[in-house]
Amino acid sequence: MGRDDLKGLAQNLRDGKDVPGMTVRKLLGMFYAERRGYWIVHNIRSALNEAGLATDPDFESAYIDSEITFSLVPEQASEELKTASLSVQVETPVAVSDSATITAPVFGYADPTYRISKLEAANKKLVSVFPDSTVQEAVTAMLSNDFSQLPVMTNDRDVKGVVSWTSIGTRLSLGRCGTCVRDLMDLHHEIRADASLFQAIPIIVRHQYVLVRGSDNRITGIVTSSDLSLQFQQLAEPFLLLGEIENHVRRILWNKFSPQELASARDPADNSREVTGVADLTFGEYIRLLEKPEHWEKLNLPIDRNIFNKNLDTVRKIRNDVMHFDPDGIPAEDLERLRDFVQFFQRLQGIGVT
Repeated sequence: MGRDDLKGLAQNLRDGKDVPGMTVRKLLGMFYAERRGYWIVHNIRSALNEAGLATDPDFESAYIDSEITFSLVPEQASEELKTASLSVQVETPVAVSDSATITAPVFGYADPTYRISKLEAANKKLVSVFPDSTVQEAVTAMLSNDFSQLPVMTNDRDVKGVVSWTSIGTRLSLGRCGTCVRDLMDLHHEIRADASLFQAIPIIVRHQYVLVRGSDNRITGIVTSSDLSLQFQQLAEPFLLLGEIENHVRRILWNKFSPQELASARDPADNSREVTGVADLTFGEYIRLLEKPEHWEKLNLPIDRNIFNKNLDTVRKIRNDVMHFDPDGIPAEDLERLRDFVQFFQRLQGIGVT
């Protein structure tokens, strides 16, 4: 379905017809997907290249619910896609008016940069105040939304500054009172939406926020230290859970098998790799080792082997997805499976079974 749809869009563009934009989520739905996993991205890029289409912004670097538009790729460029490589130039942002300028790809291979535009907060409707708004209005807006700062704007492109608890408190403590927001605001800090998330971190750490300016020069969102903490939790938690699961498995297998038995579980397609200990095995090889009843008996565990191995195989598949670094994270149900399996091992250890 997806490939034919994209070919139809390309033909409409060639015929001079208007082709409306769509969200990244809708594009994924055309390929029966909900998130941008490694293979889904590969399939969509292949289909775009086959149709001679490009998306703006790149569908992989854009926020999943933001809109992308389609354009035709010149025929010569389309032919060169198979051998093309990306050229990305970055200027690091460090101050109020600084920004990151990126020559972003419109076609070709996957964008390797984790851009700030992928964050929900960078694409969320802003709550702002005018320079002539009263301090009472600003304080009420911050209290009712649990915000620490508000951008001071005259329109969605023109930022005059930022009012915050810090800017208000500092001036009041020094006797610099005022009735309007313009009297109590500080200079603002912003970054381009196509900048790397890691370029935004120093700004957010220092100032507790950064405003995000889109390609059309509009302020598209504000990313705060709270948003950053949540994002890194979402990125890091699967890795930490997988690491704990693997440590539990290695602990269970430790000193239970001879080097020869461990080597017998090695992937036949990788027989040149040396296996001398449990740490040399992969998740798939753990399963292969424990599939044999005589090996399972050596563990002396009062739990069902088939259920254990099935859960371990589920973790193996999730691990492969995590290691491909899906920009939309792993599905909530997969994350819950990892948490449950970690809790399972912790319970076994807690009651002295392992």
